[in-house]
This record gives sequence, C-alpha cells and structure tokens, in this order.
Amino acid sequence: MFWWQTQAGDGLTVAFTNTEAGNLALHVGDDPAMVLQRRRALEQRMGVPGGSLHFMNQVHSAAVARVSESGPVGTTAVPTADALTADAMVSPDGSVPLAVMVADCVPVVLAGRNSGGVVTAVAHAGRRGLLDGILANTVQDMRAAGASSLRAWIGPSVCGECYEVPAAMQREAAELMPELRSTTRWGTPALDLPAGARTQLEALGVDVVPLPGCTLESGDLYSHRRSSSAGRFAGLIWRR
Repeated sequence: MFWWQTQAGDGLTVAFTNTEAGNLALHVGDDPAMVLQRRRALEQRMGVPGGSLHFMNQVHSAAVARVSESGPVGTTAVPTADALTADAMVSPDGSVPLAVMVADCVPVVLAGRNSGGVVTAVAHAGRRGLLDGILANTVQDMRAAGASSLRAWIGPSVCGECYEVPAAMQREAAELMPELRSTTRWGTPALDLPAGARTQLEALGVDVVPLPGCTLESGDLYSHRRSSSAGRFAGLIWRR
C-alpha cells in the first residue's frame, strides 16, 4: 500500500501510496463508493480515525487552504461537496492528516516546528502551480503559522527525461524558471518538475529530501501520461 514511508520526528509519519492502495481520486471516472472504501482502508492502515484524512479538489492553482480538525480556517479556498478547492493545505498544529493526489505532477509533503509543536502541509506542484508560486505560498503560510526548521519531501513524479513538452511551452517555462529546462532521452524538449520544485524550496530555506522514482517508468505508480484513465496515488503526512 505504501510505496515509501518514514518516521519524520515529532510523532509524524510521511508516506506515498502505490497502486496497491488503488485509485484515491473521485474525479477520474471510478466508482465513488469504491474510492471511498479505499480511502477508509488507507486511514485504517495509517491508524487515523475514519473520515479524518483531508483531500483537496486540485485545480493547478496557487491557492493554499489552512485546515483544522473542525474544518477549514483562514482559507483562501472554496469548499466543495468533496473537498476544499486548493492545491496546498496547511495544518497549523499538525493535527489534521493531509493528502495530496498526483499521477505525474510533483507531490510535496512538508513539516516544521512552532512554539506549540508542529506545522504540516502538502502541495500539488504541477507545471502551472510551480510557475504560479504554489510552493512559495505554502511555505509562506507555514511560516505565518510560526513554523521554522522546515523540511520537504518531494515524492515521485514524471522525471525530466520523460516529461516531453512542446518547444514553445519549454521556452515559456524556462524563462521563469531556468532549472525546469530539460531534454528527453530521445532528444526532444522537456521540463524537469522535480528539479524546479527542489530549487524553489531550497531558495526558500527549506531542507529538501528528494525521493527517486518516475511515474511514467514505474508500473507501481499511477501516470496520466502512461494512461489517460489513470487513477491517483497520494502523498501523506499525519500524527497518530
């Protein structure tokens, strides 16, 4: 069920699911009842109460939602029937189990300390989100909650040698973030989203733990590029 998992200190666990956990997204045409059943099974494996794991309605924005056990607080996002519409969530006291779903975009899980304990966050960093500042906004919101000594885990995504894009798109992105420029193994223009995420976070003073793994190349991870009907796996952070 977990592709990768670690104890992150302060009672926190960071993990990324694989295809054994099944599709966790409600927006890819899967049976909603089955998706919810998989989410409950994931919560049981995590050891958190049923229904406590927070998901987002991700729209490739730079919007950050701040959440608490009783619901969203101080959020710039708009609630929907399923989840908050945002591309990052921050738990100011680390009390809320958080999930970010991806299938090629970069899942980023973050943690830091404040005077009361910990601050946790997750972010969905695709091409548009990276360029629009989703990671900077997430770090800013964590620091506004008093967080210091920030650490980020960059989960598996499509790698810079597989993420082929049109030349015009590459030029546009590289003008804003030169570190995104890459070339596929077959010699065509590409973007390196993990490199962009790491550069941004390190420039913000965040200690980065980059994890290996390319979603397009790994059969135990979902990839939208490999299959347009792909499900979504999740990056997670929680306290028992």
